[in-house]
Parts: sequence; C-alpha cells; structure tokens
Amino acid sequence: MDYIPILLFFLFAIVAFMYSSVGHGGASGYLAIMAMAGITPLMMKQSALIMNLAVSLFSFIGFYRAGFFRVKLFIPFMAASIPMAFWGGTMNLPDSIYKKILAVCIFISIIRLLYQFEDSKEPNREIPLWAGLFSGGSIGLLSGLLGIGGGIILSPLMLLMRWSKLKETAAVSALFIFVNSVSGLYGQIQKGGFYLPKDLQIAVLATIIGGLLGSYFGSQKFNNKTLKYLLALGLTIAGLKLLFT
Repeated sequence: MDYIPILLFFLFAIVAFMYSSVGHGGASGYLAIMAMAGITPLMMKQSALIMNLAVSLFSFIGFYRAGFFRVKLFIPFMAASIPMAFWGGTMNLPDSIYKKILAVCIFISIIRLLYQFEDSKEPNREIPLWAGLFSGGSIGLLSGLLGIGGGIILSPLMLLMRWSKLKETAAVSALFIFVNSVSGLYGQIQKGGFYLPKDLQIAVLATIIGGLLGSYFGSQKFNNKTLKYLLALGLTIAGLKLLFT
C-alpha cells in the first residue's frame, strides 16, 4: 500500500484545521507541504489558492455566525486588495526569488501560530483610510504574487495596531483571504489558464474537512498547543528547505 497519499491527506487536513481555527485559509501551510513534496511553484500557486477558498469561507462563516464580523473593519482593506491581488496573480517571479519570499511568509505564519495575542481591554483604534488602503493593497499584491490569501500578514498587523479584537480579526482576516484568493486565482487563470493536478485533488477534500472542523472549534475558543507546535515544526522545515534549495 502506498502510504504517501494518506500522509499528505492528513497533513493538509491538519494544516486546514489549525489555520481555519484562527481565521486563516492556510495557503502558506499548503505551499510548505507542496514544497517539501517537490511540487513546482507553477503548480503550487493555483492549488493553494483553490484550497484557500473553501477553508477561508468556512472559517468566515463560523466567526460570522458567532457575531464577530465587523464590516467597517473589512472595507478599508478590501477596497485596495482585490485589484492588487489580481495584478499580482498576472505577474511572474523567478523560482529562486519566489521560494525565498515564500519562506519569509512561512516564518511569519509560524510566529502567528505560536504567539498568543491577548485582547486589549482598551477600545479599538480607528483605522486611518490611508493605512487601510496601503496595507490592504500591499498585502493583496503579495497574495496574488505568491498564491496566498494574506491573512498571516493582515491579522498580526490588525492586532498590533489595536484595530480589532482577536475574534473580530479572525472574521475579517478570513473574508479578506477569501476575496484575495478569488482575485489572485482569476489573475493567474487569465495569465496562463487553469490547472489543478490530479494528485492534489484529494488535498482539496482534506482541506475542506479540516477547514470545517477548524472553523467550528476556532469560533468556540478551541486551543490545542501540541498541534500548533507540531505544525510550526513542519513549517520550519519547509521554510528552511525553500531558503536553502
């Protein structure tokens, strides 16, 4: 029996579970798994964005139904991110540069997974329009370029700037990831067509299952430190592989 597909199924499901529990789509994690499996960047981008769509949507629905979504927090970032994600999706990077930038994003995602932000007791700060547009556009461009949703960058920014609380951030981040993934994927399709390898189609099913479970437990204050540490270890190995190969 070939155990590799089974192992990959569980790896993708675990990544989807952990990321969706904090309002993320998990693209950086899926890209890390695909990098370790030796899949080329061209095949990685669209595959990761497709997985992102389902997981981020499930995550958003979970936090929305729990009453944590604030549309006024979402709009400033969305307005600039959608066109920039599309533009990023039409661009090409040399594989060597792509891998290095992706590795940096993976290390950021590790910090986000392991660092436990605490809710501030002070009221949220207002988001300056220029800051929302600039950060949303910059993250959107990076999202389309790399094949990620951008939540791993947006959510720490929102929390550090005290623009939102933890669960509000997760809700906004999940929808931000979804719209960026749609826009970035559309840009990539316009550039070079649509392609999802057969070997990765089972990974989409795994992420759907993991995303559904993660969004439910995440919105209900679920926390599992052991899984986070194991996931962080795997992401670290993948990030180092991208940096040095």
